[in-house]
Amino acid sequence: VQLQASGGGLVQAGGSLRLSCATSGRALNGYGMGWFHQAPGKEREFVAHIYWSADSTHYADSVKGRFTISRDNAKNTVYLQMNSLKPEDTAVYYCAGKRGPAYYTGARYDYWGHGTQVTVSS
Repeated sequence: VQLQASGGGLVQAGGSLRLSCATSGRALNGYGMGWFHQAPGKEREFVAHIYWSADSTHYADSVKGRFTISRDNAKNTVYLQMNSLKPEDTAVYYCAGKRGPAYYTGARYDYWGHGTQVTVSS
């Protein structure tokens, strides 16, 4: 299974970006999907999570009300819509997939994609 994140870039504060995470090799049926980010010199942090059924989502407090996670299981793709971006959102963003209910800790995830860089200028 491979996960490929895309959609990162350079944007001014207050702007928007939409990240995508496409899976290949095998559809992650039943898997919850999460987004994490890692800023230079900092640890990887949880950003958002969505269950397979998409009936429940979870967000880090720092992004609530600004970011929206969604998924299209027919396309094996997960999205992260990021609005009202702030300079502190600058990081490499990673998508990941897992089974089980736990979602906040990266160690719970089975599959990881290569990251996509998001840079927000002030």
